[in-house]
Amino acid sequence: LFNIVGSLASGWLGTLMPKRYLLSFIYFARAAAVFGFIIFPVTPFSSILFGAVMGLLWLSTVPPTNGIIALIFGTRWLATLAGLAFFSHQVGGFLGVWLGGVAFVRTGSYDVVWWLSILFGVLSAVINLPIVEKPVVRAAAAPA
Repeated sequence: LFNIVGSLASGWLGTLMPKRYLLSFIYFARAAAVFGFIIFPVTPFSSILFGAVMGLLWLSTVPPTNGIIALIFGTRWLATLAGLAFFSHQVGGFLGVWLGGVAFVRTGSYDVVWWLSILFGVLSAVINLPIVEKPVVRAAAAPA
């Protein structure tokens, strides 16, 4: 439910502001949510709140990401490039879960995983800022 609301809201917000800023905000908000979750006592309420906030933010990156891809590369390549982005996220998800398990086995705690999640969220926020939201200039096709 929260994923639906977050995705629809980010799609709408992407029509009102630069998508790179929206993506940066979403990634930073994810990092802030994780930070808040680990520094405050875990209660049933804090767990539900964390789940709701992460639900709002989790798939909310899809509309602005696809919007940027379509803007830069055109809709001709949108499905292919969005598919590659989705695939890379699946690989990252696998590695995150697997390496999280490795970290737990070695340290007996998930603390390092939480802190790395915050770091990657902040890095994701920063790396989106310099995106140039303009179509890529392509050379004209040579006549046959």
